[in-house]
Amino acid sequence: MYENSFPNKRYKHTLEFLRKHIDTNESILDLGVHNPFTKIMQQDGYKVANTSGEDLDVDFSAVVDTDADVLTAFEIFEHLLAPLHLLSNSKSKKLVASIPLKLWFSPAYRSKTDKWDRHYHEFEDWQFDWLLEKAGWEIQDSMKWTNPVKRIGLRPLLRLFTPRYYIVYATRK
Repeated sequence: MYENSFPNKRYKHTLEFLRKHIDTNESILDLGVHNPFTKIMQQDGYKVANTSGEDLDVDFSAVVDTDADVLTAFEIFEHLLAPLHLLSNSKSKKLVASIPLKLWFSPAYRSKTDKWDRHYHEFEDWQFDWLLEKAGWEIQDSMKWTNPVKRIGLRPLLRLFTPRYYIVYATRK
C-alpha cells in the first residue's frame, strides 16, 4: 500500500506507530490539507477529516470545533509560530504528532519558492515534550528514526545515525 509512496520510511514508521495506539473506529482530525498520508490512513481503515488549509496560528477553530477522538499532526507544528494555543484548546483526548528534529549540522528548512513551506521551529525532543506538557498533554509513547539520504559527504554520513523524526502519542491529563 505505502511501499511505492514517497517518503516510504517516514510513512511506514508513522503508520505502524498510529496502528499501535489508535483504533480504526476512532475518528481523526488530521492537521493540514488532504495529502498522500491521509489517503494511506483511509486505506488502512481510519476515518480521517483534514483541516482546510487555514493558517492554524490564527484560526484553529477546526481544532476547537471538532468532536474527533484523535488529533493528528504529521510534520505540521514546525510550520507554526505558536502551536501552544492550538494544542491547549483541542478537545480531542488523544494526539499523535510527529516533527522533524533539529539537527546541529543542518540549518532549518526553508523553501525558496513556497512561503508556507518553511520551518519556524525545528524542535529538540525535550522542547517538543515540554510544549505538549505545557499544553496539557501527557506523553504515553514516543519513537525516533533516521532519514538517510543517498548522497556523499559529511552531512549524509551523519544522517545515517542521527535521528531526524520524532513521533509521540499523548493523551489529555
